[in-house]
Amino acid sequence: MTNTSAPSAAASLGLLVLRVVVGAIFIAHGAQKIFEFTLPGTIESFTAMGVPLPAIAATVVAFVEFGGGILLVLGFFTRLVGILLAINMVVALVLVHLPAGLWVGNGGYEFVAVLGAAALALALIGAGRLSLDRALLRGRVPAWLT
Repeated sequence: MTNTSAPSAAASLGLLVLRVVVGAIFIAHGAQKIFEFTLPGTIESFTAMGVPLPAIAATVVAFVEFGGGILLVLGFFTRLVGILLAINMVVALVLVHLPAGLWVGNGGYEFVAVLGAAALALALIGAGRLSLDRALLRGRVPAWLT
């Protein structure tokens, strides 16, 4: 009898590729907000964009993107991180990118929509076999977290 709840080797490899690429992009964006723009610069940018509670929002977004990206790459708490990153992208889409339309060249939402959809997919599917979730947490925490 086979375990139908475990992803196949090919599916787990596909999830690994998705996690690493999407995680690396989130790491880069979070690092940019923390180290390049700095948190005060990111807060100023959020203020200019009309983001509510910009000091709190900028800090949370920067660290969710940076830390969440690292956790995605590792495949650790993937479902929870995927939900947080998907919410982050929905808020960015609605508050910042939607008025500019679809095309990213005009500041549009196509890129944040793809990142949000990828994060949501990982939240729904999980990390797969090739992950710290599988190696360290299987059966020790609620399945919706891993």
